[in-house]
Amino acid sequence: MSAIANPALKVFVAQIGDELLLAQVLIRRAGATFELRHVADRDRASEELRELKVADLRGLAQFTASGAFRPLKSEPNLQNGWRSTAGGEAELESALNRLYPGAIADWFAAQSPEPPATNYREFTNRQTGMYRITTMLSDAETAQVTRACCHKNFCLKRRLWTVNGLASDAAEEKSLIPCLEPCALLLELARKAMRIEQEEKMELELSPGETATLMAALQIALAQPASIAREADVDQPANPRRLQLLLEKLAALPIRLTVRTEE
Repeated sequence: MSAIANPALKVFVAQIGDELLLAQVLIRRAGATFELRHVADRDRASEELRELKVADLRGLAQFTASGAFRPLKSEPNLQNGWRSTAGGEAELESALNRLYPGAIADWFAAQSPEPPATNYREFTNRQTGMYRITTMLSDAETAQVTRACCHKNFCLKRRLWTVNGLASDAAEEKSLIPCLEPCALLLELARKAMRIEQEEKMELELSPGETATLMAALQIALAQPASIAREADVDQPANPRRLQLLLEKLAALPIRLTVRTEE
């Protein structure tokens, strides 16, 4: 019995040409087969790279080079130093689904003149239980959460789902993989952000110089992700997405200068 043709796969393979970059994976056509490797290894000799079977790619995608769990497979922290050969189109699909689950199907869906992308309000209005609170964020707060969670340092998917007042991701800033609806990490951060908004507020006076120092400290912390909290644990104050969210909030604050006079 012949295999059922996958139209999404056929259209995707037609886009490859000699090579195609999908997030951090470089796909190279080699006759009827395909070689996959990390884009950072583009110019390395094949014998310098660890040979992996297609079946091994799911395990590779589970952890960073330092051994940390990768809750989001589209995060730009895929290990490098490997190569894998897919024996044909079907095996290529299997390989990519291990590295970026559902990427081909979502890419194909996004080729439609009207991609099936949702809106934040539409999506969160369907939530129940602990995530119902995500509907309470204002449009401005939702935009801050989205910019923080979907930042290119955290996710390579191109966000097509919409937020009122916030444009979708520019194609050149992300990858070919589209994002059609908010992910579980986005919902977690939105839930936590609303809980934080409900907390009693503190009044803190900072000079512009002190504000700049605080923002610089946050940027330094974000540049050293291995030393801070787990990616998916948004309850931790040092969670990288929470740090990015605080940066977004600080950047949006109206700066009101006051001059202290001597009495």
